[in-house]
Amino acid sequence: MSADQTVAVVDYRPDHAAAWTALNEAWLAEGGFAIEAKDRKVIDDPEGAILAPGGRIFVAERSGEAIGCCALMPMDDGGFEVAKMTVSPAARGLGLGRRLLEACEAAARAAGAPRLYLETSSTLKPAGALYRSFGFVDLPPRPSPYVRADVWMEKRLTPGG
Repeated sequence: MSADQTVAVVDYRPDHAAAWTALNEAWLAEGGFAIEAKDRKVIDDPEGAILAPGGRIFVAERSGEAIGCCALMPMDDGGFEVAKMTVSPAARGLGLGRRLLEACEAAARAAGAPRLYLETSSTLKPAGALYRSFGFVDLPPRPSPYVRADVWMEKRLTPGG
């Protein structure tokens, strides 16, 4: 059975809260990263920090279990920041990261956003490779609330393109 038949990408629901926290704390720990102030804010209050200001959270579910997630956070320029993307280790290799990015891009395009933006760490090699293969390009360094961020990327979204 293919991943498409067994995994659904759905909008965040309140019953995803525990999985949202667990998935995000796990990838941060796996990467050897501290949970920073901005992490804590969006992990502890996804409704207030992401959804209320106009963002979205997508959750990959397999048989009702949340196995991946990604947030889309509105930015001042009308674009969206892709944040908190992870897939549980047992579900990696199924193309779920790409499916989560596709959901983010579709939502951003539907909102008329000019771009997707993200910050990541150069130590997260598979993530960087995925973002580049998805059309993200590297940007010059800029200030970040994250100590771990040393890669800044964007994907321009041209109307109808």
